[in-house]
This record gives sequence, C-alpha cells and structure tokens, in this order.
Amino acid sequence: MNLLPFAIAWAVLGVIVLSLALMRRSVTANEDDSIHLGATTGAIDQQVNTAKRLESIDKWGKILTVVLAVSGLALIILYGMQVWDATSKAGLG
Repeated sequence: MNLLPFAIAWAVLGVIVLSLALMRRSVTANEDDSIHLGATTGAIDQQVNTAKRLESIDKWGKILTVVLAVSGLALIILYGMQVWDATSKAGLG
C-alpha cells in the first residue's frame, strides 16, 4: 500500500491548521481589548464581530487539529506495520 497520497493529504491539512493559527494571530493583532460601555456602539459592534470571528476560527482550528493528530497517528501506525511486514518477509524479524 502506497502511503504517499495520504502523507501529502496530511501535510496539506497541516498547512491548513497552520494558516488558521496565523489567521487567528492576525485577527487578535487588531483586537480592541478595552471594555466599551454603550457610548461608542461602533466599537462594541466591532468587538462582537471580532469575537464571533475568533470563535469560528477556534472551533475549526480545534476540530482540524484533532483530525490532524489522529490521522498522523494512523499514518505512523500504518507505516510501522508496513516496515514490520517488510522486515518479517525479508527474514530479519
């Protein structure tokens, strides 16, 4: 079984997770951490929009990070099984 397509897909998923982390960092760089109490509704709306955007990025980041970890572990196990099988057939096991 050729694991290269799966490894490429795993690497692409890793790039997506990394890009989500960089996007989150970019969003939080422009974040206003001050508490606004009704005087400036534009600032409140901006904070609410930023919070919603961060919540969405965090949700997908967590989901895709778990998928990345589980699929990486599965690839490692499959690779180990292939190596084990190859060495046992070669008489080295």
